[in-house]
Amino acid sequence: MKAIHEALLQAGINDIQVSTPHSLGIMSRSEPPSSGRSRRGYDRVIFAPMLEFHRETKSPFMICPYPYFGFNDKALDYALFKPNVGVYDEVTGMNYTNMFDAQIDAVYSAMKLLSYDDVDIVVAETGWPSAGDPNQPGVSLENAVSYNVNLLRHVNSGVGTPLMPNRTFETYVFSLFNEDLKPSTPERNFGLFRPDFSPVYDVGVLRNTQVICSQRGIENIGCVKSST
Repeated sequence: MKAIHEALLQAGINDIQVSTPHSLGIMSRSEPPSSGRSRRGYDRVIFAPMLEFHRETKSPFMICPYPYFGFNDKALDYALFKPNVGVYDEVTGMNYTNMFDAQIDAVYSAMKLLSYDDVDIVVAETGWPSAGDPNQPGVSLENAVSYNVNLLRHVNSGVGTPLMPNRTFETYVFSLFNEDLKPSTPERNFGLFRPDFSPVYDVGVLRNTQVICSQRGIENIGCVKSST
């Protein structure tokens, strides 16, 4: 990142930020969110210098929170932003009603531990598959619609997270298109569109559309739409 940033400056370009996305594999602990820690041996050698670069260049630290990979049967509503009792963090006294906030705050806690809580966070990618293997729990078109529609509503609300209130996070949904070369059914079905450009479902990004509601019982907010 430093080399790319320096090359841009030498070319007279000073309005492009340089960053790179990270999975939550950088974390050694994330529950409860206040206990978030980066991996041992990674924090001071890699994590802190990287955050220092972001601070110096005023660029964001990019993470890829995926509640899809962290939910279990009891936490499906928690992962999908649906009504639930939440998860209580005894250290902060805060109650988390969705896993997305909890994952972001865990990363924030790890950054704060190293005194870099002033560095902005960008959600580089997150999403939910619309199809899976037979009897695979939690994977369906309905749940993909629920996650992504509720995600966009949440991140655009300005509510922020319990540890970062009143914040709007720049967020990118994975993915624009389904990818037929991925190894498993869920991995091939994160897209909002099929390879032929027909929509899998709409999260409010289509224009000049005609509603075609699925026969699978999706609410109107999640109806699939096709361009006219």
